[in-house]
Amino acid sequence: MRLVVARCSARYTGRLTAHLPLATRLLVVKADGSVLLHSDGGSYKPLNWMSPPCVMAVGDPDDAARERGVTQVWTVQHQKSDDRLEIELHEVEHDSAHDLGVDPGLVKDGVEAHLQELLAAQIHLLGAGHTLVRREYMTAIGPVDILARDGSGATVAVELKRRGDIDGVEQLTRYLDLLNRDPLLAPVRGVFAAQEIKPQARVLATDRGIECLVLDYDAMRGVDDVESRLF
Repeated sequence: MRLVVARCSARYTGRLTAHLPLATRLLVVKADGSVLLHSDGGSYKPLNWMSPPCVMAVGDPDDAARERGVTQVWTVQHQKSDDRLEIELHEVEHDSAHDLGVDPGLVKDGVEAHLQELLAAQIHLLGAGHTLVRREYMTAIGPVDILARDGSGATVAVELKRRGDIDGVEQLTRYLDLLNRDPLLAPVRGVFAAQEIKPQARVLATDRGIECLVLDYDAMRGVDDVESRLF
């Protein structure tokens, strides 16, 4: 990755036309060929950029540009369209290259698969006497996250979400309708479990006789000791 801090201006032509007047900016040239121009603001979003596949050429300015103080001209041409990004560099304050290696990618914490695994191992969170039947109980319309039985032996179907909304309640409703047609399972009670449940989803679930369960992910994985909290 190449990082350049320079006073520059830029012009984008193609599907749209945009112009950046002269100012000090950060230019990022990535190994995949993309080129991005950042200011010291606007969070993560660049002011302008060119996504790959593209080719960048560095050239000398013509006489008119040199008179304006331009020292380099970067021309970034997209290979599958007429889009072009032209950057005129006036003064370079920093220019460095860094080998970042292979990035392992973003690993999300608290995804539904983790919640399912933890709840299956801590099935008592559904209530005393609950036992696990199986995870990913397959039905004709997809797998139910967790199938369990309560202390009386009645079947419980659990739908897990990180953030529970109305769509999740609707999904569980469809599962319950199907499961309750099976005489070996009926009657089946539903539990909608999530780290956060939206008010509309809670109202809909309650109206349909579905229990809502808010999961404390940190407590479930042993990071947060609930008993030691002051509030």
